[in-house]
Amino acid sequence: QVRLVESGGGSVLAGGSLRLFCTASGLRLGDYAMGWFRQAPGKERETVSCINWSSRDSSYADSVKGRFTISRDNAKNTLYLQMTRLTPEDTAMYYCAAGRDYGLLCSGLFANWGQGTQVTVSS
Repeated sequence: QVRLVESGGGSVLAGGSLRLFCTASGLRLGDYAMGWFRQAPGKERETVSCINWSSRDSSYADSVKGRFTISRDNAKNTLYLQMTRLTPEDTAMYYCAAGRDYGLLCSGLFANWGQGTQVTVSS
């Protein structure tokens, strides 16, 4: 059974940083593309960043480019999201997801999902 568990969320002031973690079990992480998604109250879920199995390919939403960095450690079955220069607009529930196809995963399709970790940024 695939299980993804996010952690590292919290409350920070604008300009601060957080590092999110996603620990996977029930799968071999190296076989999957991975991604971070977020959903704010009243808004649709959006793709924050995704990364292919080898870390060779990655992509970011325009709103987080230059501030967020996605990475993975397949040996530890863990996905990371380093978030810097946070703004109140980054406030959302953040979810990690795993999928076999990088393109589909980046679109949020055919993915396994975690339960989310809340990030709250105050001004």
